[in-house]
Amino acid sequence: MRKLFLTGLTVFIAFLGVQAQGVLSGNFQSNFSVFDLDSAIGAYESPQYTAEMSSAEAWLFLNYQLKGFDLSARYDLFNNSNLLIPTGSYSGHGLGFWQIRKRISDLTLTAGSFYDQFGSGLVFRAYENRPLGLDYAIQGVHARYDISPTWMIKGFTGNQKGSIEDRFSASPQIVKGINTEKDFILGKKEIRLSVGASAVNRTLAREDMNLISAEINGYSRELRFDPKYNTYAYNGYFNVGLGDFALFGEYVGKTQEAIRDIDGLLKLSDGKIYLVGGSFAKNKLGKSKKGGLGMNVQYRVIDHFQFRNTPNAELLNGFLTYQPSLTRQASYRLLARYIAQALDLGEKGIQADLFYTINRGKTLTLNYSDIHSLEGEHLYQEYYADYEHKFNKSWKAKIGLQKVFYNQRVYQGKDSSYKNVETITPFGEVTYKIDKRNSLRMECQYLMTQQDLGSFVNAILELNMSPHWSFSVSDMVNVDPVRHEESVVLSDDIVHYYSVFAKYNIDVTSFTLAYIKQVEGVNCTGGICRIEPAFSGIRFTLQTNF
Repeated sequence: MRKLFLTGLTVFIAFLGVQAQGVLSGNFQSNFSVFDLDSAIGAYESPQYTAEMSSAEAWLFLNYQLKGFDLSARYDLFNNSNLLIPTGSYSGHGLGFWQIRKRISDLTLTAGSFYDQFGSGLVFRAYENRPLGLDYAIQGVHARYDISPTWMIKGFTGNQKGSIEDRFSASPQIVKGINTEKDFILGKKEIRLSVGASAVNRTLAREDMNLISAEINGYSRELRFDPKYNTYAYNGYFNVGLGDFALFGEYVGKTQEAIRDIDGLLKLSDGKIYLVGGSFAKNKLGKSKKGGLGMNVQYRVIDHFQFRNTPNAELLNGFLTYQPSLTRQASYRLLARYIAQALDLGEKGIQADLFYTINRGKTLTLNYSDIHSLEGEHLYQEYYADYEHKFNKSWKAKIGLQKVFYNQRVYQGKDSSYKNVETITPFGEVTYKIDKRNSLRMECQYLMTQQDLGSFVNAILELNMSPHWSFSVSDMVNVDPVRHEESVVLSDDIVHYYSVFAKYNIDVTSFTLAYIKQVEGVNCTGGICRIEPAFSGIRFTLQTNF
């Protein structure tokens, strides 16, 4: 049936092509890795190190615009890949995404695969996060109607794209939803108000219900309950702005369903999320009118809001919502080592940022994050500050300090013998602009801790030769090793995690080649985190647009 559909789609595109000339665009991305066994850093936990020795991933996306139609398709390839399962190997290729979209006046219709979100994504988000191997596309139909320039309504029905173990099928559960948003301008002071509401329904497949029922029947009598086929999630949200101030808030709720507790047992529970925050931004401050001030703060509570396409989904499979980390997004390697991923079973936390521009070239940044469990257990805390100073056209520098408290037992699933991690990390960087095309940058961080693997120093030297070349060398050194008796066996000696990197750009195409040694730990991109093992080897990437 799938082959018949693809054949029909090809014929349809070819028929349109002979009627008129369309516009073809797209992009291509590929990764190729060679694995180099290194037991000193624990880089041996996947089959690539002992048998396959290499892996590859590739994505070719094509979009064809013709006679008011947008026709899109993406070919995905995985060869012995550990991108989807860091300690495993996956091979497969095929059509990873396809879409036909047509706008008819104020109505936009989509059939096939699509990405979308309702509100901030807490109640529903279909998205892709390629660096972590995630693809939560929905396969079905989607419609959006613009009632007016300030009011829209949209809805969909379909199945979520297959699991991490099978990227080219569709999960059997049915998901459908509806969302509307309306913008207002109020009063003479021009208060800007946007409000919205959504509802999402997920219906379990019969095979899911059979597995859930069989598991519940194996529990003791007091733990048994009647599972439900249908679960409903809903939200209401607002954004309001007045001059330099803005406020936002969202409430998300979910009806009772079978979810898994921290021990993996099923229980019947509803769920909810509260989110509230505000911001302030002001430019042209000070006598010179070259200063600026910005502030952001948000508070969030997640209470058993575990919403997947099935309670039987594990790891990063099947998420229907987007619950990003309530922490600052770090760009330095050691500052990103201990990041708190969102806990859907329960957390409450606050994050605040302050940005102060003294004048052009002098900026101070402060950040604070604090997260607890619903029962009050301290999970995460970060204090962060940096100061950036541009001395002249050639020189600029940044210095800063980070202090972190990290509950390793909760975030990494460790047993009670692992202590909470407490770190202090000073860091800095200097950039020298040699001329209009070339620059030299050096950065250094020193993470000090007596827990986990101990203290690290990381230094990077980077040369940029615009528009074509970039080079860097780095070394992260475990200068004060700490080893847990039940952890992966690592060398007790001082361990180096060095990397050499080169990048070449030509027009819209870039090539990178790197030799990398990477420590095991949490990897986060776009607010989504997962635990990854150590890596040792060569990585080559190719990206282009057309």
